[in-house]
Amino acid sequence: MTAVAHDAAHDAAGVNIPAGSGAWAGLVVALVSAAAFGLSGAVAKPLLEAGWSAGAVVVARVGLGALVLALPALRALRGRWGLLAAHVPLVLGYAVLAVAVVQLAFFSAVRTIPVGVALLLEYLGPVLVVIWAWIVHGRRPDRLTWTGGAVALAGLALVLDLAGVGPMDMGGVAWALLAAVGLAGYFIMSADSSPLLPPVVLAAAGMAVGAVLLLVAGLVGVVPLAASSDTVAYAGVVVPVWVPILALGAVCGATAYATGIVASRRLGSRLASFVALSEVLFAMLFAWALLGELPRPVQVVGGVVVLGGVLVVRLGQAREQLREQTVTAGPGTAPAPRGAAPAATPPPARRAVPRARRGAWPR
Repeated sequence: MTAVAHDAAHDAAGVNIPAGSGAWAGLVVALVSAAAFGLSGAVAKPLLEAGWSAGAVVVARVGLGALVLALPALRALRGRWGLLAAHVPLVLGYAVLAVAVVQLAFFSAVRTIPVGVALLLEYLGPVLVVIWAWIVHGRRPDRLTWTGGAVALAGLALVLDLAGVGPMDMGGVAWALLAAVGLAGYFIMSADSSPLLPPVVLAAAGMAVGAVLLLVAGLVGVVPLAASSDTVAYAGVVVPVWVPILALGAVCGATAYATGIVASRRLGSRLASFVALSEVLFAMLFAWALLGELPRPVQVVGGVVVLGGVLVVRLGQAREQLREQTVTAGPGTAPAPRGAAPAATPPPARRAVPRARRGAWPR
């Protein structure tokens, strides 16, 4: 892969995690992606209050994000347009699931159910990633991974402070579950192990196609499109409307999606999807800093629980990887120390090949 150095090979779903320092670098990149995604709510809220529709905000976010990544993507391609053409199915799937479906389904859900409930249902996506890896690739998670996932989701429920939520509209619940499917698709396709397509190209092309799909959905009336030129305020500072739009495109769009692909390819889809739960924590912090919305004590406790759950998932995946290495090396074989060079493999013995008779057809 041209933009990401693999520490270990993984399958098409990216369910393996690399060993060594590369995994920790992947965690840092995943947190950067979660922070960039988490910023979007605090940036978009004043725009929505100023008369922007959710659909218009999303189109501006992914459309401008695609423009920001256009030049880096072109440089990464270096004229190899056939490389992009060979990955058209991946780009289309990414645009539909990871961009259009997630955005449309989530904003459709919050029209009839509380935002906190919609977020909790959407973040069932990491569980779907685990199930996908189990069914499709036969990688059954151990008890530690399931425990960490349950702990992380419980902490997420505390962060969203769902106490006192009344009866739910089943249509909104269905939309939120569809957003969870799109979120799972985002992590699975982001972790694609193609050695050729750079992450920045996938992010730019996916957002560009996704923006077109969302724009078409708005033009036919599926998603309302409305914008305003009024100024907006953050932490008491009034800024022109282009400032949050630029932040949405460059940070919440380009940076969030590009780093998310890099993190998923380094960590694998399962671990990256659980680390992404920290997006809700970053959203809470940015809402406090930019909008003055203070988190409740139960939300702070929930944040600690989420991080604990992610750590348990990380330990579970490390244990699974160690078990696979032991099985591969054979019973009684100790794993090689970190940093040790792999043992040399003797060359295979050469076989004598009988010379074919003149005029004889090879069999």
